[in-house]
Amino acid sequence: MLTDMSTSRPDTHATTTEASTSVRRTHDDAPDTAELFARLAELDDGPERDAVRDELVAAWLPMAHRIAGRFRDRGESVEDLRQVAALGLVKAIDRFDPSRGAFESYAVPTITGEVKRHFRDRMWALRVPRRVQELRNRVRVARRELIQHPGSAEPTLAEMAAHTGLTEEEVGAGLEALESFSTLSLDAELSTGDDGYSLADTLGAADTSYDVVVDREAAKEGLRRLPERERAILYMRFFEDMTQSRIADRLGISQMHVSRLISRSCARVRDEAMGRHTCGTDPA
Repeated sequence: MLTDMSTSRPDTHATTTEASTSVRRTHDDAPDTAELFARLAELDDGPERDAVRDELVAAWLPMAHRIAGRFRDRGESVEDLRQVAALGLVKAIDRFDPSRGAFESYAVPTITGEVKRHFRDRMWALRVPRRVQELRNRVRVARRELIQHPGSAEPTLAEMAAHTGLTEEEVGAGLEALESFSTLSLDAELSTGDDGYSLADTLGAADTSYDVVVDREAAKEGLRRLPERERAILYMRFFEDMTQSRIADRLGISQMHVSRLISRSCARVRDEAMGRHTCGTDPA
């Protein structure tokens, strides 16, 4: 006797479809937008495509905000993190190929990577090379793993090097990078008490004596080329601190003439020191 089992057998195809759908959409903020993506792929650039794209962005924006929330309390405001995640979402929508699978599996790493790049490229107070940033991340993870048990002591350089497979020098560079993510204000107090001083008090200042040495060496050759009388006038004026009137009386010339000679001589020496050529001096 034949029995019709079509009404008693479960619809395995429908069950499989529902199960795969539930796997794809593991969060409440993962809407079913397969039809919108298929439509987007068929449209050329224009207002209609832009409208579909905007609809997709609005539908998936809660997921982008959820991903941004994973990075809160790391020195960046939640609003800025959401902006970065939204940018990653737009990139994911523009690059997604509906034939490659579910959008969520493509969008999550794309958005997460965009947020991580933001921290890597924008949030460092001191810009460090990419290689050092990677060392920092490996050292940070290794340190967390080595002290995860209660009562664990702070790991040594050698222990972290053995754990990561890095050299102690590389571990040291990573540890220094851990302190480079944020900076200390120059006004920060370095000691307590009445004689407290700030970080700015420990910094050296530029030594102006170096500038004097450089200027003196630059002017030497020009001074040697001056006529003897003009060298004597400059010496009396700037080294013996004589007034122009006294110089004029000693040389038997007018004070106006002394003033002109000083101005012309200084201009000539300055031009030679700066690499500019002069046409000689007035023998008068």
